[in-house]
Amino acid sequence: MRDGFRRDVEALAALERRSASEGERRSAGWLADRLRDAGAQEVGLESFRYQHTFGHAHAVHFAAGLAAILLRRRLLAAAALVSFELEFSGRSQWLRRLLPAGEGTNVVARLPAAGEPRRTLVLVAHHDAAHTGLMWHPALGRAGERLAARTGRRESFALPAELALALAGLGRPRRPAGRAVSGALVAAALGLSLDVADGATVPGASDNATGAAAVLALVERFTAEPLEDAEVAVLLPGCEESGMGGMAAWLRGRRAGLNPATTLVLGLDTLGSGEPVVLSGEGPTWSVRYRASELALADRAADRAGLPRPGRYRAGGWTDPALARLAGLPAISLLAVRDGGFANYHLPSDTPERVDWESVERCLALADAICREWAAGG
Repeated sequence: MRDGFRRDVEALAALERRSASEGERRSAGWLADRLRDAGAQEVGLESFRYQHTFGHAHAVHFAAGLAAILLRRRLLAAAALVSFELEFSGRSQWLRRLLPAGEGTNVVARLPAAGEPRRTLVLVAHHDAAHTGLMWHPALGRAGERLAARTGRRESFALPAELALALAGLGRPRRPAGRAVSGALVAAALGLSLDVADGATVPGASDNATGAAAVLALVERFTAEPLEDAEVAVLLPGCEESGMGGMAAWLRGRRAGLNPATTLVLGLDTLGSGEPVVLSGEGPTWSVRYRASELALADRAADRAGLPRPGRYRAGGWTDPALARLAGLPAISLLAVRDGGFANYHLPSDTPERVDWESVERCLALADAICREWAAGG
């Protein structure tokens, strides 16, 4: 596996895969060709409108929050907080309709079932790459990672600003010095968001060329040995890094055709970064939670394959399966974590030579086991 997998990761990392850009479309075209070579059917590209960064949408919320703190407008502070929570989690991104957008590209394909298709497995791995920025400097995230290593819970970078907005919505703090601290926290979040918006695109080898390459590897396996009674829908979304735009677009078009009783969405993201984990929740303070039944499925799959059971992790960011959960679909989000975080996360150093290939192999083995356990009725 390793040589072919490494070539796929290296090929994707060599492409500039900025969300909603021509580079993202070139990446999608390359993946479509690989899916055809792997034996997938009905391979195609689907376009949608979305932003190339989350930075501007977040910055507008923080700017409104900062104004609320400076002007002592409790309702505006509360509105900025609620709207930011909805935006961050993907529940409602109403502001995106007012912001400039580019063209994002999803890659879709299908594998037929070995018998009568009674179930649908959706394999998901985004293929765009993130903007770098000061927000992702290791020094800023070190305390959060140390805490996550002990608790399995990573809070979002925006938590300090959100707490400041919550206090402002309650009319606190009343003293000027306290309001100055709250304003500084929100102003810092505003500056970091604008910095990321203008940041360069990283190679994205671990995040998420490894996930896309893992889907290609699974397609090759399931072409040679189709899953019994389960068809496979392949979705390689664009614009995950800018706010899950590709996943949202795909769900708008396909949600009505997916039965929650017979569908599983399996997301693969940032696999070359430590030990396999499945997300128990993700997002901002109002997190998107994954169901105990799917977490138990991952454990049964690991037991069946003789693999260690995956750890549980609450992520402070987002992955595409979060939107599947919000749409009422069973979902598992599989990642790899080391020391409470992701190595080289959203940094220019996320290159193929820094991918933990043994981590990738463990994640791929677990993903394969989850698919087969689920297809067998587990």
